[in-house]
Amino acid sequence: MQVGFVAIGGLYVRDLWQRFFDWYERNYTINVAVAAGLFLLQLVHLYWLTMDVVFLRLFDESLFDPEGVFYALILIVDYTEIPALLGVSLIYINELRRDGFSWKPLLFLLFLNSQWLHIFWITDEFVVNEFTGDAAASSLPVWAAWAAILIDYLELPVIYDTMKKLAVAVRERRVGEFLREDLAH
Repeated sequence: MQVGFVAIGGLYVRDLWQRFFDWYERNYTINVAVAAGLFLLQLVHLYWLTMDVVFLRLFDESLFDPEGVFYALILIVDYTEIPALLGVSLIYINELRRDGFSWKPLLFLLFLNSQWLHIFWITDEFVVNEFTGDAAASSLPVWAAWAAILIDYLELPVIYDTMKKLAVAVRERRVGEFLREDLAH
């Protein structure tokens, strides 16, 4: 038995980790496409955040104030952020695992995972208030609300980079590798 590795069903965690990332690499384009698609939905949230929340606070006027179904859709889109964060984090974890240490994927992982603070700090409070019929107000001090909003904008460089990675993967025909190897079985 190797020290530091736990056996699960006869396999070491290291082996499971390797098998997972072997599968991930074989299906890289599909994995990046799903993560990028989920992440692109966050642009809807950022548009609402900018045009409604930020403009209202800065200029006392909202340029986009969705109601009813549109507001519900924005809340739903906001929660697609969770699988998007997981999927896109895997892209950068895989890059660090495959290529070794580099500042860019590490920084993007930091940008991405700072979103968890935003999700649990702000969004849930708004959602709970909406579901209970209370006004969508925050008990946070104004500076903290602005910090949470700025955290949300850290997604933009990562969204851009994820789309570049998808374009490169498609150009390198990694979809063909998926079709030849995995669907042939």
